[in-house]
Amino acid sequence: MKFLVRVIEAKNIPPTDPNGLSDPYVKLQLGRQKFRTKVVKKTLNPSWGEEFSFKVDDLNEELVICILDEDKYFSDDFVGQIKIPVSKVFEAENNSLPSAWYSLQPRNKRSKNKECGEILLSMNFSQNYSSMDIFCNDDAYSTKSGDMTPDPPSRISSVPSTFPSPVRQEDSVFSKEEKLSQQKSLASRIAQIFNKNSDSSSNASSKYTDSLDIPETSRSEVSDDKSEEQSSSLSFEEAMKLMESKDQGIEAPSNLPGGILIDQLYVIAPAELNYLLFAPDSTFPMSLADAQGSTDLQVGQWKFENDGKTLKRIFSFVKAATKLLKAVKATEEHTYLKADGKTFAVLSSVSTPDVMYGSTFKCEVLYRITSGPELQSGEQCSHLVISWRMNFLQSTMMKGMIENGARQGLKDSFEQFASLLDETVKRVDSKDMGLNKEQLLASLQAEPQSDWKLAAQYFANFSVILTVFMGIYVLVHIWLVAPSVIQGLEFVGLDLPDSIGEFIVCGVLVLQGERVMHLISRFMQARAQKGNDHGVKAQGDGWLLTVALIEGTNLAAVDSSGFCDPYVVFTCNGKTRTSSIKFQQSDPQWNEIFEFDAMDEPPSVLDVEVYDFDGPFDEATSLGHAEINFVRSNVSDLADVWVPLQGKLALACQSKLHLRVFLNNTRGGNVVREYLSKMEKEVGKKINVRSPQTNSAFQKLFGLPPEEFLINDFTCHLKRKMPLQGRLFLSARIIGFHANLFGHKTKFFFLWEDIEDIQVVAPTLSSMGSPIIVMTLRPGRGMDARHGAKTQDEEGRLKFHFQSFVSFGVAHRTIMALWKARSLTPEQKVQIVEEESEAKSLQPEENGSFLGLEDVSMSEVYSAALPVPTSFFMELFGGGELERKAMDRAGCLSYSFSPWESEKADVHERQTYYRFDRRISRYRGEVTSTQQKLPLPDRNGWLIEEVTTLHGIPIGDYFNLHLRYQVEDLPSRPNCCQVRVYFGIAWLKSTRNQKRITKNILVNVLDRLKVILAVVEKEFIAR
Repeated sequence: MKFLVRVIEAKNIPPTDPNGLSDPYVKLQLGRQKFRTKVVKKTLNPSWGEEFSFKVDDLNEELVICILDEDKYFSDDFVGQIKIPVSKVFEAENNSLPSAWYSLQPRNKRSKNKECGEILLSMNFSQNYSSMDIFCNDDAYSTKSGDMTPDPPSRISSVPSTFPSPVRQEDSVFSKEEKLSQQKSLASRIAQIFNKNSDSSSNASSKYTDSLDIPETSRSEVSDDKSEEQSSSLSFEEAMKLMESKDQGIEAPSNLPGGILIDQLYVIAPAELNYLLFAPDSTFPMSLADAQGSTDLQVGQWKFENDGKTLKRIFSFVKAATKLLKAVKATEEHTYLKADGKTFAVLSSVSTPDVMYGSTFKCEVLYRITSGPELQSGEQCSHLVISWRMNFLQSTMMKGMIENGARQGLKDSFEQFASLLDETVKRVDSKDMGLNKEQLLASLQAEPQSDWKLAAQYFANFSVILTVFMGIYVLVHIWLVAPSVIQGLEFVGLDLPDSIGEFIVCGVLVLQGERVMHLISRFMQARAQKGNDHGVKAQGDGWLLTVALIEGTNLAAVDSSGFCDPYVVFTCNGKTRTSSIKFQQSDPQWNEIFEFDAMDEPPSVLDVEVYDFDGPFDEATSLGHAEINFVRSNVSDLADVWVPLQGKLALACQSKLHLRVFLNNTRGGNVVREYLSKMEKEVGKKINVRSPQTNSAFQKLFGLPPEEFLINDFTCHLKRKMPLQGRLFLSARIIGFHANLFGHKTKFFFLWEDIEDIQVVAPTLSSMGSPIIVMTLRPGRGMDARHGAKTQDEEGRLKFHFQSFVSFGVAHRTIMALWKARSLTPEQKVQIVEEESEAKSLQPEENGSFLGLEDVSMSEVYSAALPVPTSFFMELFGGGELERKAMDRAGCLSYSFSPWESEKADVHERQTYYRFDRRISRYRGEVTSTQQKLPLPDRNGWLIEEVTTLHGIPIGDYFNLHLRYQVEDLPSRPNCCQVRVYFGIAWLKSTRNQKRITKNILVNVLDRLKVILAVVEKEFIAR
């Protein structure tokens, strides 16, 4: 059945261009059929007068008509839309709706512009069911109602809609049975037409098509639509085979620069892993959506585009709401970049237009599946690497904030992705791979090369050959000629050049001879340096580091010969190991093994530097460098790794080194206790070994390897623009900070070796009377933690300020001891030990294990209607006379506060400090708190949140207090407000007396609250 729609004109379209006008055009869609009109330039009352024909198979579909404004450089602007059920036209008189004006609607109810203009349309069903009409409709030709002469073909988009058309349930004069019978009769009638006139229809259609002058765009779009219909009939396996047959041997794309989200080996064939992740009938996407709380999952079919060159699909879902963002719809466009049966690469372009600035960027995620190494069991394994980057479509000042938000969101999402994949597919264990140290190192054998072979390879260049030829030529000349007559300034034994030509020839010979002698000297020195550290066995017990240098690729050439003479220097904990020199090679093969003597502490970083040898007295040229961070890497992943080199020359040539790195602890489980015992002498305080559960929580919090163990943790404030209350974690290799304040998480860490200096600043008013520990990092170090730094100097040194420690003395001694153990030279350590050799008594460490920083459960503890207006009550947090009187009456001495500062729109934050009166607490402890206020959503009140830390009282380091004040107007009672107070405790360490402590604190809080509210009422009456 043919459905004809005539788009006549529109009026009162809102302007979208800076000139106050628009360039409007109309898009029409019915199911998978799409059309669009021409663009009318610079007008708000456009006229089109175009007619389009649709093929109708389902009367429950809706016709969607949108008006858009064409934009030359950016995406087209949405103006307005209207949706018309096809059944409404079919049920009208004569199956048609006459010309009428329809009001355009905004895209959603939240749109600011509610007036979108009007559009004039007419719609009707054609009663002609000849085979010609049906074929013309299939080829997207539009015809006038009741006329057999076709108009020029209308354009249809080559990309069909992936999602089903929305269905509107409306009352109808027809019952469901009558509609079904009508559809069946329509289908049978079309089948009869096709069966009766199959040959004649096809001939007529082909002749008719040839006689028309079809534009190129229409032909390509029609062919694309046919290819899509053909690809939709293919199964996923057939599509993969077709992609494999079309593969031209191109390399898989490299990882995206945003970072690596997942890099893991799985015991599954690459093709099977590809099927699990991307097949339409796979249950993995649905399970992942359930785990992440996503809804409305719609998985489109894979379709070939661009004449079968690319395979794409649309994948959409509604992402679950978080504390900061509401639920938003996300659309992913998946595109296969490579699929050859062993290697698969899929690029996912994710768009979220409903979020703030969502139209300015897209997030791109690359899935790379390659074949992994051979397993001992004979099973196949796959290497899955997922990387990402941000693609900004428009420039925006919020680029940094968008990237940080996307990075955190992707990290959380793919942690769930990895967890679910681990439950579905087994990860490759080092035992399965046979990646044990002995087997891998036994397979490495350095190829012996004779000195004569190396000399022939090294000296076989044009410069040496030319010098030798010139020398032989001169010697033959001397043998053939007679001695010259002594003349000029010559005397017996001194024969000077007799012409300018002879002088030049002598100079060339001297320069060439000097160059050859320099080459010989370099060669002899390099041979003396050959493999001086290769095969040297490590000494002692502890942390044993072994590095196998296998090969290098694409090393930069610094000589005119186009090659280099590379060697590699490894540095770890102040000790170096140097490889042999490979002459005249850009892709050298070493196969050399280096062992570092056992270390008491686990190493943090292995520095790798590649040099070009240029003689014993010349400064070596750096060909590139790299850093292997043992804290950020899993040791098992380093058993066979390609390390990309950094530096101008290395980046230009994409240089890499193939290494195998092993880190073993030969002391077993005693290494932790021995290290802590040594730290106890430095700190002067007993340090207990943390439980495996505590260490596991610590490792998971910062993403650390299993060998990292927690030494101590302290509550403190991180000073940036505003103090941020959190917790400082100390381990053998890192110092980390974590805060979860009002739902905003801050987390970072850096290495002890990155710290250049630690200083203590005297207490100030801004530090709430607490000393400040200032840590200054080395230039260019710790850049991953720069969001926590207070300042950065011109040389790139980051400075971190920590203050308000509960036990400042213990925290300072522990920090200094760990820093000295990792960063100072042996001579400096001996000097410090001699200066601090006096005996120190060991004090018992506080009990309790770290529980982690989670969201606090808040419960309502107070609710009352106060006879004061909200504006007056808020003076309690305004820093004026009322606040000071109330806090003084409540027993808060030396009360001070910082001014309110804006954190973001409508959100302000400040810090407060006071001491308890003896009648409140016999310990007279100190209190530091962070307050945040923001208006309620309906703007009829305020929400104040407060996080409080107690200092100088027993077990004050075990918990934080959380208070929430909700103040709002009472419409029924003028000059009154409703006050609700919520209370919660965030336990940082475990204790047996949690219930008793909670009860004691709650009683104290309620008593002080009643006193404060009584002062507010009294002051309001007095005014």
